[in-house]
Amino acid sequence: MDKWARINYQPCIPLGDNNSKITGSKKHIELSHRAATEGIVLLKNNNNVLPLKNGTKVAIFGNAQFDYIKGGGGSGDVFSEYVRNIYDGIKTKKSIEVFEPLSLYYKECVLKQYKEGEYNNKLRYGILYGMLDEVEIPEKLLHDAREFTDTAIITICRFSGEGWDRKNEGDSYFELSKEEKNMVDIVSSAFEKVIVLLNTGSMIDTSWFYDNDKVSSVLMIWQGGMEGGLAAADILAGDVNPSGKLVDTCAMSFNDYPSSEGYYESDDYVKYTEDIFVGYRYFETIPGKKERVVYPFGYGLSYTTFDISNITTLELNGEIIISVDVKNTGELSGKEVVQVYFEAPREKMTKASRELISFKKTKLLSSGEKERLTLNFKVQSMASFDDIGVIEKSAYVMEKGEYKIYLGTDVRSAKEIDFKYILTEDRVCERLNSYCPPTKLSKRLTHTGEYVDVPDITYTPKTFPCSYKCESKIPQKDEPKHKLIEVAEGKISLDDFIAQLTDDELFRLLVGSANTGVANTEGMGGNFNYGVPAPMTADGPQGVRIEKCTGIRTTAFPIATMLASTWNTDIVEEVGKAVALEMKENNLSVWLAPGMNIHRSPLCGRNFEYFSEDPYLTGKMAAAMVKGVQSEHIAATPKHFACNNKETNRRFSNSIVSERALREIYLKGFEICVKEADPKVIMSSYNIINDVRSGENAELLTGILRGEWGFKGIVITDWWANSEKDKEVLAGNDIHMPASITFKSGKFYIDTIERKNTRDDLAVCVKRLLEFILWLE
Repeated sequence: MDKWARINYQPCIPLGDNNSKITGSKKHIELSHRAATEGIVLLKNNNNVLPLKNGTKVAIFGNAQFDYIKGGGGSGDVFSEYVRNIYDGIKTKKSIEVFEPLSLYYKECVLKQYKEGEYNNKLRYGILYGMLDEVEIPEKLLHDAREFTDTAIITICRFSGEGWDRKNEGDSYFELSKEEKNMVDIVSSAFEKVIVLLNTGSMIDTSWFYDNDKVSSVLMIWQGGMEGGLAAADILAGDVNPSGKLVDTCAMSFNDYPSSEGYYESDDYVKYTEDIFVGYRYFETIPGKKERVVYPFGYGLSYTTFDISNITTLELNGEIIISVDVKNTGELSGKEVVQVYFEAPREKMTKASRELISFKKTKLLSSGEKERLTLNFKVQSMASFDDIGVIEKSAYVMEKGEYKIYLGTDVRSAKEIDFKYILTEDRVCERLNSYCPPTKLSKRLTHTGEYVDVPDITYTPKTFPCSYKCESKIPQKDEPKHKLIEVAEGKISLDDFIAQLTDDELFRLLVGSANTGVANTEGMGGNFNYGVPAPMTADGPQGVRIEKCTGIRTTAFPIATMLASTWNTDIVEEVGKAVALEMKENNLSVWLAPGMNIHRSPLCGRNFEYFSEDPYLTGKMAAAMVKGVQSEHIAATPKHFACNNKETNRRFSNSIVSERALREIYLKGFEICVKEADPKVIMSSYNIINDVRSGENAELLTGILRGEWGFKGIVITDWWANSEKDKEVLAGNDIHMPASITFKSGKFYIDTIERKNTRDDLAVCVKRLLEFILWLE
């Protein structure tokens, strides 16, 4: 096939075995199923109620057995051929017998609420599923269910989506609703064994079952894509041993999270006053907060047991290398995750008492089997960013003293190993720049639990001169125009190709291009006089989003939070490759994923698209996903760069955050992904960061992303961003997406603005775009 044939001519050539379709194929559905089983987290299992023994009878309670949520709403949704819900999944298990009258009652109630909601337009946030009221349990059904079995399964679901946050007021997102509490009380009083399945995209209240002896077992089944119900059933039946680990901290209450106090202080701004103390960094460090943890970061049980032993540690060439034996000491096959944390000295600088720095998951170990794992990390990855000049301003530094290393299977159980890295004097690891400082943060948290004042400042953001000089060699009417394919074939240079474009042609390449084929989010590039193709984009990150009207059904994979809960970068990379094949088969070139923002609050409506509260885990998972996608020469698009941790008023809200928290928490995952996986595209966010809109932020996009991290790809805006095109170009934001209309004017975007940039400014962005297109197949 010729270069760009799929982009230009849209041939739908199947990529599966024996000329079959790979999109929504059995192979990809099985991968989705396998990833879901590996991401389920067993939180509680008193008296080994799980796995259910062969022949177990169960009564299933709750709307969620039918009102199953495969993933969140908005651009992250995916249209798949089917969704296997919890009831359907359990029904596949011959070893489990379901009390049908009860499930039939719930099915009728769910369908009735759907119908009434549509008829009365009682949609919440524009949707019905996942937002239903829990129904009362008829006394006779409860009695008959109890006569049928002593084992009950309670299902609870939560839904959220793009463009709105949950409030935990009225819609009872974090806590149980009054109706759910009533259901739990009734069921847990009537049955000897009670199992809870939590079908959610973000952290919710877990305190109600933690020390409740009436609740035997709890599975966090997340939102597992199209086969999530079957994955849950696999774990229940013991066909798969759970190996997922939490990627967020479960706190006693919503108010225990440090972000909660100011989350809705204003729609116009968010002050990140907790600074670097996000998630477990807060709970494990701040005095008195450990007691407010229900389940710690990294936690997850198994049906078997493991022993970790024979730990050896070596420092070599600036790396610390740890080797450890993991043995399955139980009766069932299973997997375990080894996690490494460090604690840095903090005599001069405030620091968290634990930070994740390495992890590795074992293969499936049979009973008695042992595997030796090797985990390694660079010494300088234990450095902290000094944004105020305690050791050296605007530099990553290591304070002198003892650096302790902890190893275990979650942040709380990790024990100090017999190795310390000792510095006899302060060390400057990397000298950088002061970029994106806050002008009105007011205060920031320290490891003592006290806040220090942050004075308001006046700051003029830096700009960067254009280093590219673009000649003008515009062809005359009778002169031939060189095509981009000639650059690909080495016949002319890219610089010579760009030189023949007029300023207007340069400018029009920096605004998205119209949809072709099955695309519904438009594309970029597209000048057919010069043979510049227009590669199309598609939403993610739960799979390839293609509109229902096309008749194409793609694979709905588990949400990002669930994929991260696998702690298995290999399976995440495998999912990335599968997504790329579905993109390619449908002639799409740029997948608008993975989402990489931090789970700062449980209420962010888009948490399901993001991996974790931890930046290191986020970076590693995103890098694996990008590697998988780009292995097929399909571009991945890490997003939203940066600090999109709240959906409310996201186009105008100002994220006010210290330079240190910005770099160590909110940018760190992006940095890891850029340096390890070389993504070809980055999407800037809607929001403002310390008074400068993300898409216009030269310090962020040119200073940090390109200058310090070495990013070589293109930056695109989020769709219909409020940033101004001339400022985007100067900042290093190459493409304004999409090509269609603005929300305000209703006119074509390119016809509503005055072009203010120089030819060189436009040309450097165009060059990056064309380098990217040349990379595509």
